[in-house]
Amino acid sequence: MGKRKYPPLTPSEVIAILTSLGFAKARQDGSHAHYEHAAAGKYPRSVVTVDVARSEFDDGLIKSMILQSNRSREIFYGATKRTARKASVPFLKLTSADSD
Repeated sequence: MGKRKYPPLTPSEVIAILTSLGFAKARQDGSHAHYEHAAAGKYPRSVVTVDVARSEFDDGLIKSMILQSNRSREIFYGATKRTARKASVPFLKLTSADSD
């Protein structure tokens, strides 16, 4: 059986990815935390909603968060060593120019 295109992630892994990509926590409504990144370079302003009460995110929610971030699957998963290994993508040592 092959590897999953979107391996499951925990809220802490998603938050680590977003932080690595330059997102900052804007606010929290109940269990939904909103992480925001201002428009910069080729990326428009992005807001990603993370349900911190979940134990793990499934394919559909991960795809949604990747779309909300306006990044590719490879950039999203490659933002941290742990998630890059999970998704079998290269770890991207992002500089501030890469995340902007």
